[in-house]
Amino acid sequence: MKQSPYAHLTRRSFIGRFALGTAAISFPSLSLRGATAKPKKLGLALIGLGNYSDKELGPALKETEFVRLAGVVTGTRAKGEKWAADYGFSEKNIYDYTTMDRLADNPEIDLVYIVTPPGLHAEHSIRAAKAGKHVICEKPMANTVAECDAMLAACRTAKRALAIGYRLHYDPYHRELMRLAREKEFGPFMKMTSLRGFKIGLRNGVKPWRVNAALAGGGALMDVGIYANHAAWMATGAVPVSVTAKEEPKVRPEFFNEVEETLNYTLEFANGATCDVMSSYERGGNLFRAEAERGWFELNPAFSYRGIKGATSRGALSYSPLSQQAKHMDAIAQSLIDGTTLPTPGELGRMDMTVIEAIFAAAQSGKRERVKA
Repeated sequence: MKQSPYAHLTRRSFIGRFALGTAAISFPSLSLRGATAKPKKLGLALIGLGNYSDKELGPALKETEFVRLAGVVTGTRAKGEKWAADYGFSEKNIYDYTTMDRLADNPEIDLVYIVTPPGLHAEHSIRAAKAGKHVICEKPMANTVAECDAMLAACRTAKRALAIGYRLHYDPYHRELMRLAREKEFGPFMKMTSLRGFKIGLRNGVKPWRVNAALAGGGALMDVGIYANHAAWMATGAVPVSVTAKEEPKVRPEFFNEVEETLNYTLEFANGATCDVMSSYERGGNLFRAEAERGWFELNPAFSYRGIKGATSRGALSYSPLSQQAKHMDAIAQSLIDGTTLPTPGELGRMDMTVIEAIFAAAQSGKRERVKA
C-alpha cells in the first residue's frame, strides 16, 4: 500500500502546516483551463439529499465558480427528479444506492459529495473512488479510524482525491483565528473554552438518525463537538496529545439509549495549552474563546452556517457575509482543476477520528488517554 504523503509528519507539524495554509496534497491537473477561456466547471453529484444538501449545499452550488451540480444519488426517485428540474441537470444523472456504481460510465460527473450519515461514509466513498470519481466527504469522516484508513486506501488505489467538508476553514472569522495563531500577535493561545450544543428531539415523530449509534457513530461529539476541536486546532496549530472526558448523566436516557447526550472534555496540547469543551444534544452553546498572554479572541456564535460574530481584545471583528459551503467546494474544485493543493484532505479527517476515539475512551475509562498517531 502506498504510504500517505503525510506519514512522516508529527501530529503537531501536520496540523500546523495544514491549518496555517502551507500543507497540501497535489493531484495531476484535470486540464480544464484554456489559455484565455473561462475554466469549465467540474460536475458534482450529491450523494444524499437530506436537509444539509437541500438547505445549504444545493443553494451554495448556485453560487460556485468552479463546480456545478450535475447529478444526485438518492433513495427517492421523485426527489431526484425535482432536483434535476430545479438545478438543470439531466434525469439520466439520477442514481439510487443500488445503481451509484454506474457513475463510472458518466463523464459529466467529476466528483461526488457524500452527505449520508457517517456510518455510510466509508461504503459510499470507496464505491465512488472505484467508480473513478474524486470525493468530498462530509464530516465526521467516518465512525472509526479503521474506516478512515479504508477510505484513504481506496482513494490512493484509484488515484482519486479525498477531501472533507470542513466549511469553517473558509469562514473569514475562523481564518482570522488561524492568522493570529500563525503570526502570534497575542502570543500563543494557551487557554481555550468551547461550547457547542443544541436540544435534539423527535423528527416527524421518529428518532433522528443522529441518535442511532450505527449510523451516527456517537452523539453530540461526532456531530458538533468536532467543530470545537477544529477551532482549538486552528488556535494552536496542533492536534492534542492527550484528553480527559466525562459524560454527564442523561436527562433523557430513553431517548439517548445508544449515544451520549452531553460530554465534557479537555484537550491537552504538547505546549501545555488546553481547551475545555462541552458538546451536547440537551443544552445549547455556540462559543469559542482563546486567551493568550497579550490578548484574546472570541466567537459567539462561533460555528453557525451564517451570522458568526467575533471580537478580539482589540475590538469587534466584521466581515462581509459569504457562503461557507460555496467557498469550500470551490476551493476543492479549483485544486483539482489546477493540479495544486487539496484543502481539508482525508488525512485531516482521519486525525479527527484519532482524537474522537481518545475522547470516547477517556469518558469510558475515567482516565487521561493519549491520542494515538
